[in-house]
Amino acid sequence: MKEPAYSAKDITVLEGLEAVRKRPGMYIGTTGPKGLHHLIYEVVDNSIDEALAGFCSEIKITIAKDDRVTVEDNGRGIPVDNVAKHGRPAVEIVLTMLHAGGKFGGEGYKVSGGLHGVGLSVVNALSKELTVRVRRGGAEYEQDYAYGKPVTSLEKAGKTTETGTTVSFLADDGIFETTDYSFETVAQHMKETAFLMKSLRISLVDERPEETTEVSYCYAGGIIDFVEYLNAKKDPLHEKIIYFERKIGDAEVEIAMQYNLGYTESIFTFANNINTQEGGTHLDGFKTALTRTVNDFARSKNLLKEKDDNLSGEDIREGLTTIISVKLQEPQFEGQTKTKLGNTEIRALVSGAVGEKLREFLEENPKETKIIVGKAIAASQARAAARKARELTRRKSLLESTSLPGKLADCSSKDPAFSEIYLVEGDSAGGSAKQARDRSFQAILPLKGKILNVEKARLGKVLGSEEIQALITALGTNIAEEFDLEAARYHKIIIMTDADVDGAHIRTLILTFLYRFMQDLISAGYVYIAQPPLFKVSSKKKHFYAYSDNELDDAIKRAGGKNYSLQRYKGLGEMNPEQLWDTTMDPNERTLLKVNLDDAVLADEIFTTLMGDKVEPRRDFIIQHAKDVRFLDI
Repeated sequence: MKEPAYSAKDITVLEGLEAVRKRPGMYIGTTGPKGLHHLIYEVVDNSIDEALAGFCSEIKITIAKDDRVTVEDNGRGIPVDNVAKHGRPAVEIVLTMLHAGGKFGGEGYKVSGGLHGVGLSVVNALSKELTVRVRRGGAEYEQDYAYGKPVTSLEKAGKTTETGTTVSFLADDGIFETTDYSFETVAQHMKETAFLMKSLRISLVDERPEETTEVSYCYAGGIIDFVEYLNAKKDPLHEKIIYFERKIGDAEVEIAMQYNLGYTESIFTFANNINTQEGGTHLDGFKTALTRTVNDFARSKNLLKEKDDNLSGEDIREGLTTIISVKLQEPQFEGQTKTKLGNTEIRALVSGAVGEKLREFLEENPKETKIIVGKAIAASQARAAARKARELTRRKSLLESTSLPGKLADCSSKDPAFSEIYLVEGDSAGGSAKQARDRSFQAILPLKGKILNVEKARLGKVLGSEEIQALITALGTNIAEEFDLEAARYHKIIIMTDADVDGAHIRTLILTFLYRFMQDLISAGYVYIAQPPLFKVSSKKKHFYAYSDNELDDAIKRAGGKNYSLQRYKGLGEMNPEQLWDTTMDPNERTLLKVNLDDAVLADEIFTTLMGDKVEPRRDFIIQHAKDVRFLDI
């Protein structure tokens, strides 16, 4: 195979670099932990692009004791010859100028991910120190940078028969809120990347603990192994994972899918290895073709009678785990977080692949087909039985009338952007919260006991739950296929439960429901967790609140260190309305935790582990994380 040209002439420059250090959030989203980790992903994405082009089989990431990160690959190495227009080495252009790389019309890459030529230069700009080493053409080259600017010239450092690039950087602690990388976060991201890049080995080494930690990921089965991994804590309906792929021109699609005994669908979509959490044209094409293909096949084999209604998309996707991975030359990203694929041609590519390849699978595997169609028919029958309950929750019939839940104490504001609702555990705490609130913008919905665990229930049973009906009605968005984010009645949904084991369980049940049926509320940043105090320290007429064990020591010191009384709050009902307002509901004083959906795959795995039917994965999780417990009732 002739190697495509990749030299200095393929490096195209669009604009300069100066704004990055002034406005880092514009380029990496945030200077918090998420932005910090993004630096690693951007350097790795440069190596992934080499793998996508067929020239890289191994990537190694090392986090040193001083938080210095080194990413090494065995690709072709960034070009080192001069870019004629600028009179500087191509590697220096890539590291110091925005939108400079082999992805803008040259022959360097047909398919690429990352920030599309922004990545390495942004990492360089936001690092106190960066060193690049390139192995190419029989020699090794090295160059050092500081705060985005070269401090040495590109020089030969010796001879080598190897090829590849090594980037070592130290994030600027003057820009980032923290430079402490989470090994688990990076490892999860690399595991997902390895699943999507069949046979690519990605190793991660953490030298910070006393005993160095190392993991390595390599999956010969690619996304087939991904689906097997996702369903490992569930009960698969059929052993054989359905897999097919199709390529047209420079675009290709891979799909792997398997049904399980559960009731929720888990569909994850990727474009050029970027997790498209908001879906897009590839997801639309898949859903449409899946529904059409299964219905047509079921009718052709008399599994559906003439008098029967068609199976709905929801019926057919019940209990389905799917990975959809597309690769294309010019991806167009849209949506609230720029993670929605907009390329219209991909819809037809995916739809065509599903229509042809899934039909072939159904024809050739009658045993699996009978199981799959049988599950969809059972789901359809359950849906018909639950239609009445569903109608009760439709936004039109509820929100256009006065039938908001009787226990909801609504706010007077009609502007969702300025309205918030507290989902409160129990009537006692709900009563205190109703007295404490600011009625102009704060609504209170008390929830009685522990709501239904939706991980183990079909939609009909979910809609039959009185507490969940009240929750759906109050929020106003409806759920699942009929969910409408624009109809949300509040842009802050605050879960407020007791600081004990039962409170944590209730909080998890509510989050499970929101994640499975109203996930866009989380993606939009509307969901929060209240942080009530754990302790009250009183001395004379002064009171000090502590929200953690560490804060307790400080509160005791502020109270004078002696002659104080200590109260441990185990329930919200132990606080009077004034205390509840001062500590947990006053926007000027309270602390809220925003619920983020940074990694949908990991979130899906955790909800399955904690709330699913299998006991062993839950026991293993508890054993693994027992040392991390913050609050334990004795």
